[in-house]
Amino acid sequence: MERVVVALLLISGAVIVAAVLARRAPDAPTRGNWMVPAQLDRNDFIATETPWLVVVFTSATCETCAAVAAAASRLSGPGVAVQEVEVGVASALHERYGIDAVPTLVMADADGVVRASHVGPLDDVDLGEVLARLRGGS
Repeated sequence: MERVVVALLLISGAVIVAAVLARRAPDAPTRGNWMVPAQLDRNDFIATETPWLVVVFTSATCETCAAVAAAASRLSGPGVAVQEVEVGVASALHERYGIDAVPTLVMADADGVVRASHVGPLDDVDLGEVLARLRGGS
């Protein structure tokens, strides 16, 4: 009789564990970690003499890229050069800097050190605020 009780307890425990595991929600999808360059050779880009360079790596087939490039272009002005690097036109630069997702935006200082970056749509990112913060810290 004692063995039957132990067996029933083990079986009920296994059923409870199985039910809990079956109800558990699947893990949320994870986001990839896209490579972003840490350093740019300023000679690869326009306006080598400007203190700040904003580069947007894009693709002509990417709908989001156009919006990010347009937002970045509004930063252009004294001391800030903005360049769009479209993969169909400049695939060598995409390859050189290991760009594997577009849009990829980088903000580099006069030495080419990437001080800020963003991959994907901008959503609520205020690029002007990011650049102002960077300028204040340089």
